[in-house]
Amino acid sequence: MMKVENLSFSYGKIQAIHDVSFELGQGEIMAIVGANGAGKSSLMKCIAGLLKPQNGNVYMDGAALEATPYQVVEKGISLVPEGRWIFPNLTVEENLLLGGYTNKKRDEFLKRSYEMFPRLGERKKQRAGTMSGGEQQMLAIARGLMSNPKVLLLDEPSLGLAPLIVNDIMEIIKNINKEGISVLLVEQNARKALAIAHQACVLEQGRIVKRGTGKELAADESIIAAYLGKSKNVRRDI
Repeated sequence: MMKVENLSFSYGKIQAIHDVSFELGQGEIMAIVGANGAGKSSLMKCIAGLLKPQNGNVYMDGAALEATPYQVVEKGISLVPEGRWIFPNLTVEENLLLGGYTNKKRDEFLKRSYEMFPRLGERKKQRAGTMSGGEQQMLAIARGLMSNPKVLLLDEPSLGLAPLIVNDIMEIIKNINKEGISVLLVEQNARKALAIAHQACVLEQGRIVKRGTGKELAADESIIAAYLGKSKNVRRDI
């Protein structure tokens, strides 16, 4: 469904992404894990059209994407950015309606959002900035779904959330995927990400250094040592 081919991007002389290539199939969850500064968020912004890569292309259903975020959304890709980036002074409902600005059926999708996220329905007239971190993350995900995407880009959805809320967010991602939406998940919590991913990549210094299924990477000794703790029995999250 989505193909990233030889994507490269730099901030001046600092190379953030080096010739990254991968394919995300229909109905798949792909996790991209890596340390801070590995280039994960820069990769997501390039795919979403927020950054213009120096080299490479992103394809959706076999056609090269245009560079502008508006056109990327129209082609079926929606980004839920790191840090949520909700509009704090607008209500929950106003945030959702903005997410559906390209969707001719946004009233229908607004109703669906409240069915998927009942808590948002209870708070639809509440200013978004007054909600908890977990509720704001739910709003950010629901807003991303308002455009009716084929591919949802999730950039660090567990960032700053309590462990129990992280579990809820991962369940939400699995439920979204069950509806047929492909998910590209960038996540520092490697254990949680690999547990739900069909396939996964490890990004180091802007390069993909390892790839496989989520289960394969979760069992890889080098991945365990670098991201999951020294022992397979370690249960703490990172």
